Amino acid sequence: MKQFLAFVKKEFYHVFRDGKTLLVLFGLPIVQIVLFGFALTNEIKNAKIVVCDYAKDEASRQIIDKIEASRNFEIQKALMSHRQIDEALKEGHIKLAIVFPAHFNDDLQHLKKAQVQIFTDASDPNTANTLTHYVTQVIMDYQQTLTERGMPPLRIVPELHMLYNPELKGATNFVPGIMALVLMLVCVMMTSVSIVREKETGTMEVLLVSPFNPFLVIISKAAPYFVLSLFNLSVILILSVTLFGMPINGSLALLFGESTLLIICALSLGLLISNLAQSQQSAMLISMMGMLVPTILFTGFMFPIENMPWILQVICNIVPSKWYYTIIKAIMIKGLGFGSIWKETLVLLGMTCLLLFVSFKKFKTRLT
Repeated sequence: MKQFLAFVKKEFYHVFRDGKTLLVLFGLPIVQIVLFGFALTNEIKNAKIVVCDYAKDEASRQIIDKIEASRNFEIQKALMSHRQIDEALKEGHIKLAIVFPAHFNDDLQHLKKAQVQIFTDASDPNTANTLTHYVTQVIMDYQQTLTERGMPPLRIVPELHMLYNPELKGATNFVPGIMALVLMLVCVMMTSVSIVREKETGTMEVLLVSPFNPFLVIISKAAPYFVLSLFNLSVILILSVTLFGMPINGSLALLFGESTLLIICALSLGLLISNLAQSQQSAMLISMMGMLVPTILFTGFMFPIENMPWILQVICNIVPSKWYYTIIKAIMIKGLGFGSIWKETLVLLGMTCLLLFVSFKKFKTRLT
């Protein structure tokens, strides 16, 4: 028993003097519970909406006040015309628009019935359904308030308009997300082991002493995965259109161009990991854990980014797949051109150039 306790004591010493082990044991669970606790929620808070109030009467103002008081919504601006709704939704920052017709209160008082138009961006059907439910609940609460005041039964009928995805197909949401996930994982993971493999097999010395330019070594490592990733992209698009009925309303050339930019960005990140890692196993682990969790949590196709605390929203902005996901939805679903996505493209291009620069700088032309 004394020998057993001595071995147990020894193992405790090994654990507590190893900082990496302590980080895995105590740091990783804390980080995971914080991230998943804040990100994994279907509740939507502070969704940006717009209101077009033609009535400007007591009833419409009371409903708008109730909506504004709800923590689920943040009224971004009041529109003067419903023609501005499509433009506001295409910008991507507005999730829902509400239109109160003229004589809203008069219809409610004399006809005992009035209509409210609700326009949502149904390219994300889950978010669209949730937000329309929230608005409908606010309207029902207002009706209940009028009934409690002793007024005769009144009925407000929400007229729903699901834009860009009227059938509420789930494919419009998860296909762009899966595209980002697959491209990031495959490119980063496969490229991350390429240079490390040469180090482990001992062939890196041969490459470095050869007349071959060291930087061309990096490019030659990434080229096969670039071609294979383009093939993967083509297969995903074909399956999405044929099996899931996914539309491609925008330019196919622009779609491939933006995807090429993400692929180069992911390959650059994989090469950076490959330069820093000491073994294939560590490179695979870093690329797998470093890409899988951020892409799932911080891209926006599974969990709304608006729900997260501001610090996590800032972190989302440094994840390349978040920008790619926004770009692809704008092209495939909304049919927008480069003029509407140039800002996101510029951010993605900046990330790509930075990762390429750091990858080349970290490439060691000497083994010692």
